[in-house]
Amino acid sequence: MEPIRRHDKRNLETIPVGSLGLVPLVGCEQMGQEIDYYLTRWRAERESEHKNSLAFAGYQRPSYIVNCDLPRFGTGEGKGVMKDSVRGMDLYLLVDVVNYSKTYRLFGEENHMSPDDHFQNLKRAIAAIGGKARRITVIMPYLYEGRQHKRAMRESLDCAMALQELVHMGVDNIITFDAHDPRVQNAIPLSGFDTVPASYQFIKGLLKHIDGLQIDNQHMMVISPDEGGMKRAVYIANVLGLDMGMFYKRRDYTAVVDGHNPILAHEFLGSDVTGKDMIIIDDMISSGESMLEVAKELKARGANRVFCFSTFGLFTNGLDLFDKAFQEGIIDRVLTTNLIYQTPELLERPWYISCSLSKYIAYIIDTLNHDSSISDLLNPVQRIQNIVQRYNENGHHTVQ
Repeated sequence: MEPIRRHDKRNLETIPVGSLGLVPLVGCEQMGQEIDYYLTRWRAERESEHKNSLAFAGYQRPSYIVNCDLPRFGTGEGKGVMKDSVRGMDLYLLVDVVNYSKTYRLFGEENHMSPDDHFQNLKRAIAAIGGKARRITVIMPYLYEGRQHKRAMRESLDCAMALQELVHMGVDNIITFDAHDPRVQNAIPLSGFDTVPASYQFIKGLLKHIDGLQIDNQHMMVISPDEGGMKRAVYIANVLGLDMGMFYKRRDYTAVVDGHNPILAHEFLGSDVTGKDMIIIDDMISSGESMLEVAKELKARGANRVFCFSTFGLFTNGLDLFDKAFQEGIIDRVLTTNLIYQTPELLERPWYISCSLSKYIAYIIDTLNHDSSISDLLNPVQRIQNIVQRYNENGHHTVQ
């Protein structure tokens, strides 16, 4: 966890919407504690001429965490119980729908929680609030069913239904990170929906841990592993002043394997990569096969170091493929965030760099509680350019 620095806290002068409450659900306990750490210290130091007024009642507290219990019956059924009063509060519910490390008893057997279980827990917590809160914001870093965002044939639109269900239950705002397709918010056009990029944290993580980078279009390049991730790659390339390349997947549309058409080859579109450091950026690493295939293709074309950026490191098939790729020199580092569960084994890997967004989420919560704009938080161009300038002038030791 980063130390609190004097210039960290934001200058917020508006009256809070209500007394702040942070509700980390099952699987988000650690992140909840980290966010609470920043909030309590910022608010203890923040000076305001109105802080003793009624509107600021409960503004400075030793903790903003509201305890929510989600017990299970022997059948696997459950319920939500708010252990503290939430009347009139501005609540922020944290949920990690892909934290499979959490378990519960089901007819005597240990059952790992699925995304469906976590989403049901979220609804139970909202139901337990019972309409008493002044405002409810759901912070769901990995958007539940976000990959099922459009209908190609006779298919369910799970993400759209989930968003509508949350709004119907009284949720005012939904905040997610790097949504697979942000257009899914069209399902709730009259409600708040923000998808936050992790671009700054990736670049900060890379500059902090890797020395000798030359960030210009002669020595570095940004790669999108498929056509769907073009926008992310274009953004990073433009902010850093780099060239961009793209792979597209040539698929066999005559066959379906595990729910999708198998990939025959990865075809490359872009300029020469010889001798350049590569940044491959995508929203998630699922099994990792596509990401590693792209890295292998780049190496075959003469690329230098390969760095993989991904907001969500799921690693659904384990870490062996990445261990092998690292040993063979195909990848140099993989950077993902703490927005979802990270196994202890992953955190110990020499090729892995964890990028924390706890402080960033604390900024968002602190600002929204004051009903202030978060536009500058959603667009980190200036912060990225500042940190790159510091790196170029003084090396990676100055990156904080």
